[in-house]
Amino acid sequence: MSVLPIQVRIAGYGGQGVVLAGVLLGRAALEDGFFAVQNQSYGAEARGGAARSEVLISREPIIYPEVLAADTLAAMSQAALDRYAPDLKAGGTLVVDADLVARVPQGAPWRVVRAQFAHLADHALGRPIVANVVMLGCLVAATNVVSLEALHRAIAASVPKGSEDLNRRALDLGATLAESAPAGT
Repeated sequence: MSVLPIQVRIAGYGGQGVVLAGVLLGRAALEDGFFAVQNQSYGAEARGGAARSEVLISREPIIYPEVLAADTLAAMSQAALDRYAPDLKAGGTLVVDADLVARVPQGAPWRVVRAQFAHLADHALGRPIVANVVMLGCLVAATNVVSLEALHRAIAASVPKGSEDLNRRALDLGATLAESAPAGT
């Protein structure tokens, strides 16, 4: 388990499921017995505009419900990385979709985990819509911010009926990516 409290920001564009990913992460933190706060912001457009989800996880009640300096940033688009990378703490973890984020700052003081979330969701699972859950599995396996077991329970309680198995497979695929994803800056 990661050192708590921890601040996680997941960002991309509308339609990628970054808000659901944050909700799932927050619910998993509760399942693990922690305090958690999740908030989100997205543009006026339903799809294609900026989207962000923030999750704070702590052993103590959370006083201020917004990320000030992220311990972990998941960037599902280049625009998201460009906008939020300055708020990622030195020594933090940056998780990026390798196909959608072309430029990561060189020499940045972060652990960088890159994987093809959207590509694998489409080609390995046949459903690009679960790229967010693939990313979330990778993020959790790379950071241990919550347990994978709690995330499995959060998925079972949160995703639309009939999609539980697909989402569980997406989560497990993402978790295996953390072990094999290229790291570095």
